[in-house]
Amino acid sequence: MPSFDIVSEVDLQEVRNAVDQANRELRTRFDFRNVDSGFEFRDGHIVVWAEEDFQLTQLKDILYKKCAGRKIEQNALVEEGIERSGKQQRLKLSLHSGIDRDTSKVIANMVRKSMLKIQVQIQGDKVRVSAGKRDDLQQIMQQVRELEIKLPVQFNNYRD
Repeated sequence: MPSFDIVSEVDLQEVRNAVDQANRELRTRFDFRNVDSGFEFRDGHIVVWAEEDFQLTQLKDILYKKCAGRKIEQNALVEEGIERSGKQQRLKLSLHSGIDRDTSKVIANMVRKSMLKIQVQIQGDKVRVSAGKRDDLQQIMQQVRELEIKLPVQFNNYRD
């Protein structure tokens, strides 16, 4: 019986590479010369710091552009807020991985309402979908992609 898993994962090595690329671009930018600013990746969080609000916005744009080039979806990065101390402002971005319980219920209900002969199981932070035919699974993949959820989803562990 063909099956696959619906998951929400972020490749940490790609995030590390995107942060390194953003730091390299920051060093070559003339408008950030002699400005205390940068990016840091540690403990599953990205910290962006700068002196002014508009600089922080520009740094976020640089980071998002580098993440997009590395196939990391923007909605996988969750802003936790800005901390101000002295002249410096720090923005902490956390990486979201795993499908929460509410989102997995929405996905499971959508699959059940599709009226196809499909079985859905919620297994922790992933959703397993099984069907008798491959075509049914492909229809479900398309419907999940069209579903408006705030998480990046991937389909893996496909078994025929």
